[in-house]
Amino acid sequence: MEPIPPQDNQPQLCLGLVRHTRLRPLRHAFAYRVYQLRLPLRSLARQPLGQRLLSHNRFNLLSFHDADHGDGRQAPLAWLDTLLQREGITDADGEVWLHCFPRVLGYVFNPVSFWFCERRDGVLRAIVCEVNNTFGERHCYLLAHEDGSPLAWGEELQARKVFHVSPFCRVEGRYRFRFMHQLRRMPDGQPRLRHLARIDYDDGQGALLLTSLGGHAVPLGTAALWSAFVRMPLLTLAVIARIHWQALRLWRKRLPLFDKPQPHSSETSR
Repeated sequence: MEPIPPQDNQPQLCLGLVRHTRLRPLRHAFAYRVYQLRLPLRSLARQPLGQRLLSHNRFNLLSFHDADHGDGRQAPLAWLDTLLQREGITDADGEVWLHCFPRVLGYVFNPVSFWFCERRDGVLRAIVCEVNNTFGERHCYLLAHEDGSPLAWGEELQARKVFHVSPFCRVEGRYRFRFMHQLRRMPDGQPRLRHLARIDYDDGQGALLLTSLGGHAVPLGTAALWSAFVRMPLLTLAVIARIHWQALRLWRKRLPLFDKPQPHSSETSR
């Protein structure tokens, strides 16, 4: 593999696919094209976005709003630093890359957003997986080594499932995460960073769901944003619509339903 070049901490747009496969009691799979923002939050705190088609905390064709992440009240970085400090992580003081869907024409639903927290030397220290369900609830899974050692791209990380997402799955078992960050040659010969997040879910009987979200990163600019919008003009409305459409398909296949438990009392778990 070619070495990954130093990052210039400029915001990016990730163009790719979300894939989802259910293995039991019947196989059910789908894949959709999506795009996500990849935002260097500490850099953006010093220098605004400065994009014609993408705004911060105000309406535009595409936008990023602080209220869509964290506790919805604090600025995202302040919320994140408080969370990390509370969990004993004091050296994630480098760049923070947030991967998330933007608001499109004022609307967004993020099933999962990823916060990649680096040390000052650029080494990955922790990852926060911010999960939203369709009941308006949010929970964060913190992935970090208890001994303080850095995370390695490609290693498997695990978290116990404590948050209700789907009525077709119990709140039990565990998630297995893998994150890849690789330099690849595109068909035009240009090197592009490719990002892949794999989230597999095991219940008491073993592997049940296989999910991935991946894409290649391009510099964030007017041309890239306009092209993504034109190709998927209702991206975020499609996200929520597809969630309900796939749920309807599973219901018609007579998969058992499980009642929603009481909300978990903690906003973060490890």
